[in-house]
Amino acid sequence: MNKELIIKASGDMVEIALLEDKKLVELHYEQGQDDFAVGDLYLGKIKKLMPGLNAAFVDVGYEKDAFLHYTDLSPHFNSLVKFSRQSIEGNRTWGDDFTKFKIEPVIQKAGKITEVINQKPEVIVQILKEPISAKGPRLSCEISLPGRFLVLTPFNDVVSVSRKIHSAEERKRLQKIVEAVKPKKFGMIVRTAAEGKGTEELHADVYELIKMWDTIQINLKGAKAPQKILGEQTKTTSILRDLLNESFQRVVSNDKRIADDAREYITRVAPEKAEIVSYHNTSMDIFEQYGVNKQIKSSFGQTVSMGSGSYLIIQHTEALHVIDVNSGTRSADAGQEQNALATNIEAVSEIARQMRLRDLGGIIIVDFIDMKLPDNKRQVLDAMETAMGNDRARHTILSISKFGLMQITRQRLRPELNINTSEECPTCKGTGKIGSTMLLSDNIERDLSYLVDQGHRALTLKVHPIVEAYLTKGILFSSLRSKWSRKHKTKLQIVADNSFPLTQYCYFDAQTQDMINL
Repeated sequence: MNKELIIKASGDMVEIALLEDKKLVELHYEQGQDDFAVGDLYLGKIKKLMPGLNAAFVDVGYEKDAFLHYTDLSPHFNSLVKFSRQSIEGNRTWGDDFTKFKIEPVIQKAGKITEVINQKPEVIVQILKEPISAKGPRLSCEISLPGRFLVLTPFNDVVSVSRKIHSAEERKRLQKIVEAVKPKKFGMIVRTAAEGKGTEELHADVYELIKMWDTIQINLKGAKAPQKILGEQTKTTSILRDLLNESFQRVVSNDKRIADDAREYITRVAPEKAEIVSYHNTSMDIFEQYGVNKQIKSSFGQTVSMGSGSYLIIQHTEALHVIDVNSGTRSADAGQEQNALATNIEAVSEIARQMRLRDLGGIIIVDFIDMKLPDNKRQVLDAMETAMGNDRARHTILSISKFGLMQITRQRLRPELNINTSEECPTCKGTGKIGSTMLLSDNIERDLSYLVDQGHRALTLKVHPIVEAYLTKGILFSSLRSKWSRKHKTKLQIVADNSFPLTQYCYFDAQTQDMINL
């Protein structure tokens, strides 16, 4: 699978398109310095405890207080509060060596927030979910700093390996290497991208993460809540960090600074891939050149067409997203059951793509075309699990029910991406309503009368062919055109134009052929 990252900068807006085999699968927007992005670290102030919700509201500088649930406190919450307080005061008992930090007792897994938080301390928190709709950010005290191959988790010595690495021998090898190179008092999560990597690469990643942790300690000194302590990397570098591998073929941007930053990052983490970065320095729009704009226009909207003639209907409600699979004009020569299976299998890959592209989150209900055979339903489920294998968001897929419905839950981290691909109707001007056809001839004659009063004596009227036929029907002197010419003492020529909507008409001066604005 070939991956390309197309980055378009205009003003303070950056648009990032991820293509897989030339197909648009992710679209990200970054405007200026985005605050409250997933992964950002803030020094927050506990404002209010909610025993009924077993949660707290925290001031992190957003217009609405952020939400922190007990389950997101982290077992090492007491250690985090101690670390935050002493770092702010500049009185670190561990000095510059965090391995000397004294870990506090862990909190109960199923405790009450009022038992853990007695006062209203200042504590470092991480954005778990961006502000969505009327809700403020959701927070976590389980601090995690992602690198290319590892994720650092402070206050514990546990090394865990991604479940997506299936080889038992490889898992043991990676765990052994990381346990040998990581400092004490730090936990590490080995990411899927670490598979096959050697000690040198993993050690370099550990070194970068420790430097990041040191930066946090420095930024906390003298800080006052609410205050941003450490921002997530730009979306460009964070995507490269998470996805950069041998399949990446191109990173191109129309902004030289962004291209240079991407090249510098890739040179640092994967020098052999540095040549894939290029600067787009032509007058042609970068999204036009790489076919991104056309895919955006065709991929968003309520109806999404597929190659065989089948299509999806995607609708959003307050509680969930609903996707309906329709066979459309697809041929049914193979029989109803096989046609349903083929359509559903084709729909699976497009549904998986649409969820990533629009960043759909929460509950998604897919109404597949009914199938009778259990084996066919199982094939569709397996295909969906495979298609969503590249999805970075956590998700759960349930089997197709007896009603033909598949339920999917997908991690929601940020607001759904919704792009309006429709254009304003030139006839109704976006109102959805047009003038009554019963009054059309009256309106045409009214404008004719006005133009004659203005001194026009030879006019050409351009209208839809049906209207032209209506105005000229009858024998020479009985048509409406003839009656109007005699009544207003003017020469009127009527011309049909297939491009005109039914109720549109224009007058032209017959001598100059200039259109007359009414």
